[in-house]
Amino acid sequence: MLSIQRLCKEYPGGKKAVVDLSLEVMPGEILGFIGHNGAGKTTTLRCAAGILSFDSGEITIGGKSIKKDPVEAKKQLAFLPDNPDIYEFMTGIQFLNFIADLYEIPGQERKERIQKYADAFELTGSLGSRVGGYSHGMRQKLSLISAFIRKPQVLILDEPFVGLDPSAAYQMKEFLRELCGEGGSVFFSTHVLEVAEKLCDRLAIIREGKLIEVGRTEDVVGNNSLEEVFLTLEKEGEQEA
Repeated sequence: MLSIQRLCKEYPGGKKAVVDLSLEVMPGEILGFIGHNGAGKTTTLRCAAGILSFDSGEITIGGKSIKKDPVEAKKQLAFLPDNPDIYEFMTGIQFLNFIADLYEIPGQERKERIQKYADAFELTGSLGSRVGGYSHGMRQKLSLISAFIRKPQVLILDEPFVGLDPSAAYQMKEFLRELCGEGGSVFFSTHVLEVAEKLCDRLAIIREGKLIEVGRTEDVVGNNSLEEVFLTLEKEGEQEA
């Protein structure tokens, strides 16, 4: 569903954020993206979502080029940054209806989907309140609901567990699995290695803009923990430098 081929992104000043990175996320798969701060995770995710331009390479969503056919490509995806910006003057329900309008979700379907996800995230009682009064966790839940009601083919998430209480984190994991069970794909970055190890079908590890490890979770982890594997790879990188 998501294909990244030979992606390169350089920022002004010559900093190479992503270097010749190739990665694919298959239908029904959850791919976890791991790396230290500044490794290139967020840049890669934003390029994949069509938020950032890139210098070379190709990114397709369901076969549609994010560069050449951005509107059709973006119709198939939902992207949530690590700190979502939501219109604070709107109420929660106004924001969800706004998103539903953009993606042309029929009235009865949107009502059922909003109720399903708002109930699960325990946000139903706050949907009539303005977003400006929401806590960070409530905003995170509202953003997740806005993504799930679209039923995207590809869901891209940047540090989605930050700010979520244990109950909301559990519900999110259940809905990610449900999305994949319906043929969707999930590509997300996280610092929570324990969650990545348990949740992801495959893992990709990035260091200094370069992909250094990718494979099935059980193959990457082997007989160790993901934390041990990650720290070992980081130490090897420091020695090479």
